[in-house]
Amino acid sequence: MAKQNISLSVIKRLPKYYRYLESINEKGIIRVSSKELSEITGLTASQIRQDLNHFGCFGQQGYGYNVSELIDELSKIIGVDKKYSMVLIGFGNIGHALYKYKSFRDLGYEFKAVFDKNPELVGDTTNDEVEIYNVEKLEDYLKDNQVDIGIIATPKEVAQDITDILCEGGVKGIWNFSPVDLKVTNNVVIESVHLDESLFTLTYFMNSPEDFIF
Repeated sequence: MAKQNISLSVIKRLPKYYRYLESINEKGIIRVSSKELSEITGLTASQIRQDLNHFGCFGQQGYGYNVSELIDELSKIIGVDKKYSMVLIGFGNIGHALYKYKSFRDLGYEFKAVFDKNPELVGDTTNDEVEIYNVEKLEDYLKDNQVDIGIIATPKEVAQDITDILCEGGVKGIWNFSPVDLKVTNNVVIESVHLDESLFTLTYFMNSPEDFIF
């Protein structure tokens, strides 16, 4: 089935479906209905069916969805059926936390190198022996190595310069944790995670609970 006019909200729900399906698959559940998924995810059964129908006909009336088969299909749609090489720029608190998150590696996202400007870090290696380079070596590294994803966890003052180097260096996607909106070129995809905006959203709904939609 051709994918047409899929909204961002639908795309952002796909990882949620994947996560919950992985959870029930680990419990040995073989099939699940949209109603049961609704009870687990908090979304309506109709919404779940509509979201999945954008990408194909995965369920059977009266049977529901085969859990393992739907996981396989979602992994292809999301792209986690592939391996990805990544570099991390900025090995401060956020960068270090991202690097230590084991699930990335389990899903096929592999850190190839880390870059920082701190002389106390440069030349060292991480616990799993990935080298920490001076950030000035990033451009040369990208010339010699194929990298799919660049992760930016730097101060905002240098984030755009890093972005430009990543775009020119052939990365396909940038995951930005720097608190600034960045511009990309060369058809590079960017996903920004602004922690303060997420926290502001939380406190907004804490102070305006009538606007919160469960």
